Amino acid sequence: MIRRLFKKNDTSLDDQVQSAKNGDDEARNEILKQYQPFIAKSVSEVCKRYIDPSKDDEFSIGLLAFNEAIQAYSCDKGSSFLSFARLVIKRKVIDHIRNEQKRPDVTSLDEEYYDEEQMENPSEVAAAKERHQLETEAWYRREEILEFQAHLKKYKLTFEDLIDSSPKHRDARESAVQVARMVYEDRSLREKVITKGRLPIKDLVDRVEVSKKTLERNRKFIIALVIIFDGEYDYLKDYLKGVGV
Repeated sequence: MIRRLFKKNDTSLDDQVQSAKNGDDEARNEILKQYQPFIAKSVSEVCKRYIDPSKDDEFSIGLLAFNEAIQAYSCDKGSSFLSFARLVIKRKVIDHIRNEQKRPDVTSLDEEYYDEEQMENPSEVAAAKERHQLETEAWYRREEILEFQAHLKKYKLTFEDLIDSSPKHRDARESAVQVARMVYEDRSLREKVITKGRLPIKDLVDRVEVSKKTLERNRKFIIALVIIFDGEYDYLKDYLKGVGV
């Protein structure tokens, strides 16, 4: 099993999805397990509340939708699998909500969470709401980081690699980010990073104001940024904005 796990780290998500479509149940189960945080996050964006995978029915709907997305996805459609799956999940959850509750939105968790006794003290209710919001955001940040960490393994990268390869000076970091954005916005360059896990340095040398040596030194950092830009990593993207990148 360990050998198969490490083998999967060298396999792109599209390849895993194709294997699952071809009847590889182990590949399908691995994807369903690995992307549970992504499913929960997608469902929560519709429900506007924290989704507990072990308790909430909506998560089950999202899980079934994700499984359907695996079977229906085709890379020829032009969008990434995760973008396609996110759309399928949201549509299925919205349909479920409308069918079960006869209205397009769900009851707020606040309405379910606080009883009449709590409502007698507005300050306590406000504090409880704020605490719940902070706990929810912390959960999603943690799950997003775990998802990103798992994603990095496919490219034989670790957080330690990123720390070691991250430019130490702000101007060098901003330059690396500009390169990453340019790579992400160019479909052919982006595909080389996402599908092959390598930075097309030869293609970049004449297109950016950065030396080949600098590109090679920042290679891992730039690849990681392209992965973030290409994925559903909202908290990481916000964090990058907050630190000036």
